[in-house]
Amino acid sequence: MNSALAAKAATTTVPIVFASGGDPVADKLVASLNRPGGNVTGINFLLGELGAKRLELLRQLVTKTTTTATTIAMLVNPSSFDTEAERRDVLAAARAIGQQLTVLDVGSEEDIEAAFATLAQRRPDALLVGTGAFTNSYRERLVALAARHALPASYSQREAVMAGGLMSYGTSIPDAYRLAGIYVARILKGEKPADLPVMRSTRFELILNLKTANVLGLAIPPTLLAIADEVID
Repeated sequence: MNSALAAKAATTTVPIVFASGGDPVADKLVASLNRPGGNVTGINFLLGELGAKRLELLRQLVTKTTTTATTIAMLVNPSSFDTEAERRDVLAAARAIGQQLTVLDVGSEEDIEAAFATLAQRRPDALLVGTGAFTNSYRERLVALAARHALPASYSQREAVMAGGLMSYGTSIPDAYRLAGIYVARILKGEKPADLPVMRSTRFELILNLKTANVLGLAIPPTLLAIADEVID
């Protein structure tokens, strides 16, 4: 999103096609989703707006036969474009189902270490790692700390599961960039960005790591295995 905003500030004539997980209207990239206006359009892959669904899936994974997760912790980067929408989404979902939620802000590597020290004291049942460039760039560190504390954790991108994380749910980023490529081709053929509505991703992926689940002593429910797009063992 930062690069798209910088490009928009630099030119009003060169066509710009973005692929972003934030809100392009709130971030003033476009006037509206249906009528972008100007020289900018693109793909919105909805990272921050999937928080409630990710919370639901994580609860299903860590729920025992007779009890549900007492407390779920959430790590968010307060300076991320996606954080506020995601925080609201998850908090509203937690309130609706009576789920206790602890939200911790992380904006630096030191914050991450401090957050896990707090988690070690509070001992939540599971961890929801927020979206954004910061948490994604530190995904291997977050995965390692979650493993050290034997904490079931959910992430927004499959790369975290490939690094040993338990599960992820989010937009298919390759598919989002494929859609962006289609828009680039249409613009090169003469269409104007102002006439191309911002597309919202419709392909989402649930990725599960069986090896990590086994280490944590978790039995993945058959209902989740049935809907998983990829299972890593």
